[in-house]
Amino acid sequence: MAVWSGFHPCTALAADVGGYGRSDDRRQSEIHHDLPRLMSRAAVGAGLDRSQWHIQPKGDEELAVYPMDGSEPRLVDDFVRHLAWELREYNAARVPALRMRLRLAVDHGPVELAANGFAGGTVVAVSRLLGSEHLYEALRVHERADLAVLLSDHVYRSTVGSGHTTLTAADFREVDVRIKEYAAAAWLRVPGYEQASAGRSPESREQDTDTDAADPDTDAADPEENRKGAGTAGHLYRAARMNVNHFAGPVDLRGGVVGFGDSRD
Repeated sequence: MAVWSGFHPCTALAADVGGYGRSDDRRQSEIHHDLPRLMSRAAVGAGLDRSQWHIQPKGDEELAVYPMDGSEPRLVDDFVRHLAWELREYNAARVPALRMRLRLAVDHGPVELAANGFAGGTVVAVSRLLGSEHLYEALRVHERADLAVLLSDHVYRSTVGSGHTTLTAADFREVDVRIKEYAAAAWLRVPGYEQASAGRSPESREQDTDTDAADPDTDAADPEENRKGAGTAGHLYRAARMNVNHFAGPVDLRGGVVGFGDSRD
């Protein structure tokens, strides 16, 4: 485990399981065991050394800090992707009432290993991010989502915004977080869900769905051209709509179609 004296630049992440207070004793005990296990499995999958993290457990919550070592892009990208996968696999074997749905927040800055935990504004900030209504609302809006993530503005800009991950601005939505003394911009992500509709009313999302169904660009595609290209080797096919998905585990593509191309075409 990494050790330092005084305040040292660290990455801080905080996680909290939703609905813990409504769980019975046995379910709470399961969460105590399963949360650190899932976090550890995600870290291994992302190539992160969790043995170097200082972890402050609290039942359904976890606060962890570790010295900044250049691995933050992997935390923001790979760790979150693996954690989403672990949660999806975990929840697939459980009835809806026993799903584990997680809120995750990430910040960085000076942290001190103090006598009674961790000291520093970074620890306060990541705790405020974790308590943001934006995370709660994201999981309310996306009822099938297992994970909602909030990055501080400087974490986002130094990783995603600087091009050090496979993520883009389209994967996030900028939000304002105001809790107690804390007020700052942050970046919300719900893995597997577009952020253009996050936090909006069901009515507005239904309108978006109707608009997509009648997309003039899709309707304008020439079916005759598509038929011609279907049986012609070397014919340039240009999709009217392109979806890009990231997978962290085995994928059954039977009956599916996978294409490779340049989205700029």
